[in-house]
Amino acid sequence: MVQTVDFFTPVVDDPWIFGQIAAANALSDVYAMGARPVLALALAAFPTGELPTEVLEAILRGGAEKVAEAGAVIGGGHSIDHDIPLYGLCVTGLAAESAIVTNARSRTGDVLVLTKPLGVGVTISAGRADALGAASVSRFFRRPVLADDGLDEAVAVMSALNRGPAEAMKGLDVHAATDVTGYGLLGHAYEMMDASGVTGEFFVEEVPLLSRARDLAARGIAPEGSRVNLRNMRPRTEVGEGVTDEDLLLLCDAQTSGGLLVSVAASDAPSYVERCRAAGAPSARVVGRVVDAGKSRLRVSAKNS
Repeated sequence: MVQTVDFFTPVVDDPWIFGQIAAANALSDVYAMGARPVLALALAAFPTGELPTEVLEAILRGGAEKVAEAGAVIGGGHSIDHDIPLYGLCVTGLAAESAIVTNARSRTGDVLVLTKPLGVGVTISAGRADALGAASVSRFFRRPVLADDGLDEAVAVMSALNRGPAEAMKGLDVHAATDVTGYGLLGHAYEMMDASGVTGEFFVEEVPLLSRARDLAARGIAPEGSRVNLRNMRPRTEVGEGVTDEDLLLLCDAQTSGGLLVSVAASDAPSYVERCRAAGAPSARVVGRVVDAGKSRLRVSAKNS
């Protein structure tokens, strides 16, 4: 049995979509361990004196529908009256003990596959840059201000389950996995490499990004969490020639409901990527490799040499 819990404040203006994203995010830890979610308990905090109950209902409905999409059920939960809205899940999953995947068994010679594009943090930060929404919800749910469909792209990525990439691991020589969330790609990769006693090398040109992410990062738009990640990870990362500060910021960008980072035997990597794409993760690709432990747990190169 695998259990996890996660919840956070709204990242988008639409309550139903917020519920979908928060549920997908909470389910990801179970998927990262190769388990199948079966039961969830909802956790909610809500300012009943400031927002109509219809907003809470929309959040809960969005989460419940995402859990149902995962093949699990919500068996209840707990709510409190609070000055800011919060929503998430405690999720229980099941897997054969021999099939459990951890983040501590990555091996030299493995290939690193990322299943979703990066850039959620900078994109959402741009969408919340100014312009509050309707007066009744303005303090908590802000209106997106991106002039194009960039925010919609980020929402689609955040609300997508990691079910396909998790199921794609079955039968392949997968050694380690983790979901990429608030600590960014490099932060979560560091945990994996440190626990495994190896070094992970990433190739900037191979890392998938949301369509507006690089432009937004170049304009200096990024959430504080991403900047904190960069400050923490820069001293722990060997940076190759041609890698820019902008590249590192994107690799450290704080993700909400990000993809899986999977350490898989090189011989099975093409099959894993193909399976992920067939299962609804079109951005899945090889982004790096695992090498013998070096002076740093992480190495970032501009290209795959």
